[in-house]
Amino acid sequence: MPQRSGLVTLKGNPLTLTGDEVGNGQSAPDFKGVAQDLSEKTLADFAGKVVVINAMPSLDTPVCDLQTKRFNEEAGKLGDAVAVLAVTRDLPFAQKRWCGATGSDNVSTLSDFRDGSFGQSYGVEVADGPLAGLLARAVFVIGKDGNVAYHEIVPEIAQEPNYDAALEAVQAAL
Repeated sequence: MPQRSGLVTLKGNPLTLTGDEVGNGQSAPDFKGVAQDLSEKTLADFAGKVVVINAMPSLDTPVCDLQTKRFNEEAGKLGDAVAVLAVTRDLPFAQKRWCGATGSDNVSTLSDFRDGSFGQSYGVEVADGPLAGLLARAVFVIGKDGNVAYHEIVPEIAQEPNYDAALEAVQAAL
């Protein structure tokens, strides 16, 4: 599995990411994630929709909490043509608890804990440092055609993504 350095930091300290780089225009890699009810989901389960994938270390951290709440709010405005996912390595039980505690019911959480297929397929698995084994902060917008319309790997994991750019990509993909 390829490793890439120099893309992200955590509080200024460089981290290495594992997996292939995913770019705009590419066919979105499939992956398996575990939903809150322990069912397995793949990208194909959201076929025909614009899909926003939020990758992040853990819902139980301040920036991840803000990011997911913001996209949950936006998902409520976007309608059924858009699926908004939050992918972490948190266990599905923790994801369900977080969604219940925050009233986040417009975003679907998926856990990458079983086989790490999302982190590796999208090149956002952290290989070293204090976040080793977790996911870097990133946003991917997948068009209805199954191609990546937008991607952002946030250079500083402790910062929020560019919401406006991601939402513009969603609107353009509708």
